[in-house]
Amino acid sequence: MSSNAQKSLFFAGGAILFWSTVASAFKIALKHVDYITLLLVSSYVSLFTYGILILLQKKIKLLRSQQKKDLFRSMLYGGLNPFLYYLFIFKSYSLLPAQIAQPLNFTWPLVLVLFSMLFFKEKVRWQIFIALFISFVGIIFISSEGRWFTFNFKEPLGITLALSSSIIWAGYWLLNRNDKRDAIIKLFFNFLFASLYISFVFVLTHELYLPTVKGILASAYIGLFEMGITFVLWMKALEYAKNTQFLGNLIYLTPFLSLLLIHFVLKEQIYYSSVTGLGLIILGIIIQGEIRKSHD
Repeated sequence: MSSNAQKSLFFAGGAILFWSTVASAFKIALKHVDYITLLLVSSYVSLFTYGILILLQKKIKLLRSQQKKDLFRSMLYGGLNPFLYYLFIFKSYSLLPAQIAQPLNFTWPLVLVLFSMLFFKEKVRWQIFIALFISFVGIIFISSEGRWFTFNFKEPLGITLALSSSIIWAGYWLLNRNDKRDAIIKLFFNFLFASLYISFVFVLTHELYLPTVKGILASAYIGLFEMGITFVLWMKALEYAKNTQFLGNLIYLTPFLSLLLIHFVLKEQIYYSSVTGLGLIILGIIIQGEIRKSHD
């Protein structure tokens, strides 16, 4: 194995490992702080992290060269992600078991396919709809919370928020792909505006208080490893990778590793319906990806 391949696997493994911990971290943090406070603390930690990375990478000039249109983009993109995206995710985790919220949030690639068909006039193929149906059955299984083939969901709001976060992320991804700015610079400004938005919401909804040490530490962990440096690790993995498709497939390990941690760390009893549903969602994503690739 070449040196670059080893570096790629090292960085990818680190990113996947950290991402697999965040579902458990969400639930731990939410035991000590509410979802708005969680987003407030984690957003500022991420903003500080990206600021440090900009200094270390000597990108201050890029920071200063932002034009009004760039700042306007960041005002919009930051409103989608991290502001609305994580508000929806954190609220859904406050309502649902982690094993339910986590895979439902993983459905964003399916939404991306639908958006591509609707807004970019991508050719519709009947095989794609079969793949989407397979994933949809998986969503039903997961949402049943262990009660197979039932539509009597315990927490419809939590399920709606978890699925809606996928819509927000897919929309953010499509808008953001046309923004050619440096990735770290974009994220810094996105988090800058999002931190202002969540600060405003916090002031409107909370009296000033100091969260517990456990709440602050758990929120800081999320800001650092879910929103912050893990993204940089993944970018480094892609930089050294010879085969990015292989890395793309590795990412499917994340939700399964996450389920293991949810079981052993949070002590949740994992439903067979959760594992089956997650498998069906990923199977649908892989099938539609292969179909699209074969017709490119």
